[in-house]
Amino acid sequence: MKNSRILIILVLASLNLISCNKKEVELYDPLVANRDTLVNPADDFFKYANGGWFKKNPIPSTEKSNGIFRTIADTINNQIKQICEKSAQDVSAEKGSNKQKIGDFYASGMDTIAINKAGISPLKSEFAKIDAIKDVPSLVTSIAHLHTIGASPAFSFYLGQDDKISTKYALFLGQGGLGLGIRDYYFNTDDQTVKIRTEYVKHLQAMLRLIGQNEAGAKSIMKLETDLAKASKKLEDLRDPIKNYNKMTVASLGKITPNINWNSIFTVLGVAKADSVIVGQPEFYKALNTFVKSYSIEDWKTYLKWDLVNTYAAYLNSDIEKQNFKFYSTVMNGVSKQKPRWKRVVGQTDNYLGELIGQVYVAEYLPKGSKEKLLEIGNNIREVYADHIKKLDWMSEATKVKALKKLSKIVMKVGYPDKWKDMSSMNIDRKSFCGNVIQANIWNYKYMINKYGKPVDRTEWSMNPQTYNAYYNPSNNEIVVPACNIIVPGFEGRMPDDAILYGIIGGSTFGHEITHGFDDQGSQYDENGNLNNWWIPEDLKKFKAKTKLIVSQFNKYTVLGNKHINGEATQGENIADLGGVVMGYEAFKKTAQYKNNQKISNLTPDQRYFLAYGYAWMVNTKDEALASQIMTDVHAPAQFRINGPLSNMPEFYKVFNVKPGNKMYQPDSLRVSIW
Repeated sequence: MKNSRILIILVLASLNLISCNKKEVELYDPLVANRDTLVNPADDFFKYANGGWFKKNPIPSTEKSNGIFRTIADTINNQIKQICEKSAQDVSAEKGSNKQKIGDFYASGMDTIAINKAGISPLKSEFAKIDAIKDVPSLVTSIAHLHTIGASPAFSFYLGQDDKISTKYALFLGQGGLGLGIRDYYFNTDDQTVKIRTEYVKHLQAMLRLIGQNEAGAKSIMKLETDLAKASKKLEDLRDPIKNYNKMTVASLGKITPNINWNSIFTVLGVAKADSVIVGQPEFYKALNTFVKSYSIEDWKTYLKWDLVNTYAAYLNSDIEKQNFKFYSTVMNGVSKQKPRWKRVVGQTDNYLGELIGQVYVAEYLPKGSKEKLLEIGNNIREVYADHIKKLDWMSEATKVKALKKLSKIVMKVGYPDKWKDMSSMNIDRKSFCGNVIQANIWNYKYMINKYGKPVDRTEWSMNPQTYNAYYNPSNNEIVVPACNIIVPGFEGRMPDDAILYGIIGGSTFGHEITHGFDDQGSQYDENGNLNNWWIPEDLKKFKAKTKLIVSQFNKYTVLGNKHINGEATQGENIADLGGVVMGYEAFKKTAQYKNNQKISNLTPDQRYFLAYGYAWMVNTKDEALASQIMTDVHAPAQFRINGPLSNMPEFYKVFNVKPGNKMYQPDSLRVSIW
């Protein structure tokens, strides 16, 4: 999955060659304006392509990063703000209508007087349920209940497609329950992580005070979470879909966790008839089985109240909201100032009612023809991908046949859904912002759990059309590219040239997502979306040798002096980035612009393509956020999403004269070529 980025342009009516007359050349060209020509592109293409923009646009105090993603997000937020404000102003909107839900949700979020007056009262009934816990059986059913309202204490639970039977839904249990997100925050010994742990305990104390609890409970919360973390796998170990697929009957799960009544839990979760479950990390549940008894009921109550208020902190009174921001945004990501209230509420409204907002966005803001244009670019990328597979020198003909079959069956969902979710049963009003979020979480949980026992709906989308992102779903063997991916910043009202289209939309979007079907994880699923080894053993061995090379390459990269990129954890995205930029380039070579060697803004087609790819990841990040990213994110920092894959491309070496001694130079023996 790529990172988010957006801005508005006129719909791309076609991919025809644009004229290169004097008037066209004089127009603003971000590929030229964003460069820092004092940097040698052979040493750091990321800074060469984007450094000029970074110098003129420092990271705002309200953000953890700045660049193409942030500029685009601001534009989209302004559009969503218009949708929200228009809806909020229409007080006569029919009850239950999309406009009423959007308007009331937004209005309740902007009503800070009511929010502050309410304090923590929206959670009062849930706190009372936690206070009523008296033993282990009532503890575990309370934990289950909290999962149905959006919280996630003790473990993770969700319903999704069975990895080995993609036509059926299955129940999944995984590790979880950590306020710091991942296990490494509880154990790493570098100065920054130690500081975060210290500040986390202070944060726990502050939050307990704010909800009327004894701050001494922070110590027990930290101890419990540390034990949960100790039983959890590292980020890189979660990448193996085989090792993290452990299907067992509910009875078998009960045998390894005798202190936990799973029949009671599944009844509360709304799947009383569950007969089996896929347990990601059985060792985690064996440990949890011990913790439900080794920790006192009072300790568990304190932890559950913390998890609940942590879930809803951003929707409560200003004291709680500011304390939540202080730790998670300032301490962990270096953001010193909150965004304006309207920006926060717009984002929250889009987060919970994005499907409803998306319908308005498609009708009123999306350029006509976007869906068709995206599909055209995607099919061009798939065509060159097939050519590449046919010519691979390391793969046998038998495996090529299977790879090509999988490629041909990849479903491309582009633009927006053909049918929208029915959200008529979601209850939204203007009385309580936090109450609305609770109702939205309840609706989302019911929507998910009601799928159990029903046929898989392969038409469903997991992103909104106004979300500048994309994803590959291995269980459906599909890529999903929302409509706004058609947009390229700096080309408002005019058509970008093909180099830009194929560097950004072709390479970093379609090429990237298709490659996820053939990365270290996606390659383990067959053309029907089932976890099934379709490889000839010798070919699989060669493939893994190539992925080890890309792991080794990224392990060597460092940020902030001595913090290494986690090559194992990021390898899927790194493989996808490499495949994307290669396939985008090959598709671009088929265009008239490339064939005619047409210069634009005095840049050759090759130069423009690689600069466009650099533009796709134009992101400058604060040190704190960067440190957090390399610990928690399966995406490498933007600098290495550019310099990493380009360091493997001979074509890039030729265009920008990369020689031995340049920082981006890699000897032939270390250059990675997979797809």
